[in-house]
Amino acid sequence: MKILMVNKFLYPKGGAETYMLKLGEILHAHGHKVQYFGLDNEKNVVGNHAQAYVTDMDFSAGIRKNLKAPFRIIYSAEARRKIRKVLEDFQPDVVHLNNIQFHLTPSMILEVHKYQRQTGRSVRIIYTAHDYQLICPSHGLFDSNIQICEKCLGGNYIHCVHTKCVKNSRVKSILGMADAYFWKWSRAYSYIDTIICPSGFLKTKLDIQKRFREKTVALHNFADAVPQIDVQKEDYVLEFGHLSRDKGTNTLLEAAKRMPQTRFIFAGYGAAEKAIAQVPNAEYVGFKSGNDLEMLIRKAAVSVYPSEWYENCPFSVIESQMYGTPVIGSRMGGIPELIEENKTGLLFEAGNVSDLEAKLRQLLLTPGLLEEYSANCKSKKFETPESYYEKLMGIYGA
Repeated sequence: MKILMVNKFLYPKGGAETYMLKLGEILHAHGHKVQYFGLDNEKNVVGNHAQAYVTDMDFSAGIRKNLKAPFRIIYSAEARRKIRKVLEDFQPDVVHLNNIQFHLTPSMILEVHKYQRQTGRSVRIIYTAHDYQLICPSHGLFDSNIQICEKCLGGNYIHCVHTKCVKNSRVKSILGMADAYFWKWSRAYSYIDTIICPSGFLKTKLDIQKRFREKTVALHNFADAVPQIDVQKEDYVLEFGHLSRDKGTNTLLEAAKRMPQTRFIFAGYGAAEKAIAQVPNAEYVGFKSGNDLEMLIRKAAVSVYPSEWYENCPFSVIESQMYGTPVIGSRMGGIPELIEENKTGLLFEAGNVSDLEAKLRQLLLTPGLLEEYSANCKSKKFETPESYYEKLMGIYGA
C-alpha cells in the first residue's frame, strides 16, 4: 500500500509532527511505501519523489507586510498544484491528512477528489484531528482570555469575531471566521472518508455537527513500550511540558504554597517560569528531554497535569504512567480517559486549588497508596505501535 502523509511541517516540531513521523516509520516497517507532502523548509527530514512542496510563508509578519496572507490562510492554489504533482508521481492509495490549516489549507482535499474523478483511482482520504480546528476557529475551544468557549460548536462562527478568539485580534478572528465558513460551505470535508479522533472527548465535540458525525472514530495515540526498571522514588511533585496559565501551572503553584513542606519541580518552558521563582518550595529545572526527562519522571512521587483547557490526548499523561508515576489530572477534555481513577491516579476539578491540594495530600500522605498506584501504572496497557497499526489498517481499508 502507498500512503501519502500530509502535514504543514515535515520536521520534528510538535505533537502532530511527532505522530506523523513515527507513524510513517511504523508503516514503512510493515512494508508500505510512504511519502510526505508539506511546506518547503530546510529543516525537512522527509519528503516526496516529485520534490513538490508548498512555499512557506511567515504569517506572523502581519497582513500589511504580506498582502497575500489573508488569501493563503483560507485557500491555497499552490497547494493544489503541488499535491497534484505528487499524486500523479506517487499514485497513493491513501492520503493521510494531519495539521494542514492556514499553511496548506483544505483546498488539497478538493484536488485529491478531482484526481480521483479524472483518473478513476480509488484514494482514501483520512484526517487525524490533532485539535479542534474543524469546529473552532481558534483551534482550542477557548476565547481570548483562555476561558472555555463552545459558542461556535453548532457551526455559527460569528462568535469568534465578537470574542476575538484568534490571538485576541479582531482582524485575525475575522479571518478565522471566514476560513471556518468557507470550508463549512465547501464540499471539501464531505470527501474525507474517516476522521481519527485521539480522544473520545474530541469525537463527542465533532459529532455535534452532522457533517462529521458519520466519519469520526476515537483512537488514542500510540506510545512505544518502555522497560520497567527499579528506581528509587523521591519526594517531589512534578509538572513537565508547557508551563502556563492555560495549562494549569498557576493553579498548581497555589496548591504548592499551601504545602510548604512538599517539593514541587517544574520542567519545560512557558510564561509561568517567573511565577515559579516566587514560590519557595517550587523549583524550575529548565527544559528536559531524553534520559534526563525520563529519570525526572521515573523518580517523581506523582506527576500533575492540571490543564484548564480541553486537552485532546496529552502524551505527558501517558508517559508518566508508563514510567510508573501516578498522575493527578484535571477533569478536562481527554485527560480522564487516560487515568484510571483510584488506580493509576486521581482527578480534580480544573482550576480548583482546594480540590487539587486535597488530592495531592491524599496520594502523598496515605500509607502505601503511592506504591500501589505506581505498580498499577507499570501494568497499565496503552495503545502500542503494533495495536495502532492493526486498527489503522482497518481504517485505511486494507
